[in-house]
Amino acid sequence: MAGVNKVILIGNVGKDPEVKVLDNGVRVANFPLATTEIYKKDGARQEQTEWHNVVLWRGLAEVAEKIVKKGATVYLEGKLRSRSWEDKDKIKRYSVEIVADTLTILSGRRDEHNNFAQSSDDYGVDSHF
Repeated sequence: MAGVNKVILIGNVGKDPEVKVLDNGVRVANFPLATTEIYKKDGARQEQTEWHNVVLWRGLAEVAEKIVKKGATVYLEGKLRSRSWEDKDKIKRYSVEIVADTLTILSGRRDEHNNFAQSSDDYGVDSHF
């Protein structure tokens, strides 16, 4: 039986995407995404925020570089990917990432004049990629 590896998140971008161009010309973008769960415990409002490492490849990385900004609310779909590596001190490190294949901008970040930052419409593209 085949497995399912599907992640759906709505959250706020923690910082502008970092975009790298690999030796083969492929773009990859990374940014942190915060999701916050609000619930009541003993009558008091509680919040729990989780931070997710998001990775976007190729065309989606190019779009994110132009449109996604810190503070924007985004919807994304993708899959969980874990990886490990040794750092410079030979210590094994682990990371879990969300490799997104769908990205929708739900809102932009407001600037100092209380206007929203650039949206996907400014680039002549649909906000669903």
